[in-house]
Amino acid sequence: MSSAADHDPAGSAGSAGSAGSAGSAVAPRRPVRAAYGKETWKEIAFLLSNLFTALAGFVYAVVTVTVGVGLSVTVIGLPLLALGLGGARLIGRSERGRARALLGVRVVEPSRLPARDGFFPWLWNALKDPVAWRTQLYGLIRLPWGIVTFTVTLVSLIVLWPVLPFIARWLSNADRGMVRGLLSPSDELERRIAELESDRGVVVDTAAADLRRIERDLHDGAQARLVALAMGLGLAKEKLLEDPEAAAAMVDEAHGEVKLALQELRDLARGIHPAVLTDRGLGAALSSVAGRCTVPVKVAVDLEERPAEAIEGIAYFTVSELLQNVSKHARARTASVEVWRVENRLMLQVGDDGVGGARLDGGSGLAGLTERLGAVDGLLVVDSPEGGPTTVTAELPWRGRAGS
Repeated sequence: MSSAADHDPAGSAGSAGSAGSAGSAVAPRRPVRAAYGKETWKEIAFLLSNLFTALAGFVYAVVTVTVGVGLSVTVIGLPLLALGLGGARLIGRSERGRARALLGVRVVEPSRLPARDGFFPWLWNALKDPVAWRTQLYGLIRLPWGIVTFTVTLVSLIVLWPVLPFIARWLSNADRGMVRGLLSPSDELERRIAELESDRGVVVDTAAADLRRIERDLHDGAQARLVALAMGLGLAKEKLLEDPEAAAAMVDEAHGEVKLALQELRDLARGIHPAVLTDRGLGAALSSVAGRCTVPVKVAVDLEERPAEAIEGIAYFTVSELLQNVSKHARARTASVEVWRVENRLMLQVGDDGVGGARLDGGSGLAGLTERLGAVDGLLVVDSPEGGPTTVTAELPWRGRAGS
């Protein structure tokens, strides 16, 4: 499997540098920053705007917290506090946007609060929101800092012009630390929740697309064929006494339609979940898929036990789609499929000796496949230089079957 290091331009630069002196490694140089370049002026703009945003954040935090807590003895106090915390989240989003635009600080947006049915679950969920409380704390401590940064930067613009870039850099680094420390998601779990919320949308969209495909295949395929079959048998019944030979021909034609309808239904069922996968496991199922590929495929499955049914199904359809790509786009002579387990991960690798050039942003369906795997905490890595060969490696969580 290829890694990020394989494509790291910095790593390439380091290799080039070491070629000049044997046995020594030259670290890649950081780009030289102009004293009064665009970055410096953005930092100055951020520092000068600190006073106004800090003043607004401080007033909002003081008013919402004091009013909410002060009225907590009444029925409206805690709901007002909860609404104030909800507004603090919006302030946090605005500050993250300002830091992103002017300081280049890219902080992951916290996940939205999970929906709760009923007033009291919503209230409790809002009152214990750590993201909102840290944003309120950010608003409280920012006022004195905003006054300092505004004053120092303004004075430096007038009397400390030669050292202004260094002052702006130092002050803005402190701002970067505050944004990362107080406006980022609570912890790794919070970041993971945000990712899973995005993945859930992918799963829902994929399931809806699959249902539409099944409905379309049934309507346009087996259903239409069965309707024609029913009409043909009806006509044969009418001709049975007056023209037995014509009726026999119609029945014979209907028999052929039945075979075609059964084949279409089998193909559709295989597209939903193949029986061979349920009965005999991933090895037999992938051998069946390989047999339908337009090029010879060598299959090697090294699994002592079976993964979870859902993971097994995703693995089957992943390999199936990759082999379809080999048939349609690779112009290969041979292909291979390997499956093995590494600790709690199921590994898949599909390779071919074709023309290469496969990309995640191309039209081969790899982008959609990447999204599907990502929705279950899997990943896809494509190594396909122009001229080939192509190797696509997929990782899936194992999540073994109960009792295995």
